[in-house]
Amino acid sequence: MRDSIKEYEAVQEAAMKFVKSVAEGNSKYARELFTDDAVLFGFLDGELEHGSIEQFYHNVDTVSGGEAFKARIDVVAVEETLAVVRVLEEGWGDRIDFTDYLLLLKIGGEWKCVAKAYNQNSNTIQKK
Repeated sequence: MRDSIKEYEAVQEAAMKFVKSVAEGNSKYARELFTDDAVLFGFLDGELEHGSIEQFYHNVDTVSGGEAFKARIDVVAVEETLAVVRVLEEGWGDRIDFTDYLLLLKIGGEWKCVAKAYNQNSNTIQKK
């Protein structure tokens, strides 16, 4: 069952913690969003990243969004205790564009992210 618009707004507000961390280069806000056992999957510059969300925190804390960084949040679905969010990122670290999918669960009345999967736009990949 589709949830109310008020709940979509709550999910968007939760996802803003992700965007704020990426933009500022500070994992502090994302740590409020993700569960301790959240997982990460995606390819960064052609190398598979997978496992603990700690890798995402490391990336965020070592590279800020940059001057030209832009992001857009699309709340794809909210189904009572489950939400899917797409985040479009442009210019992370002044060079990378991403599409992120965040899987959120409503735990104890709060939206928490349990998984992040992403795609790096192929035209922004640097080969090593």
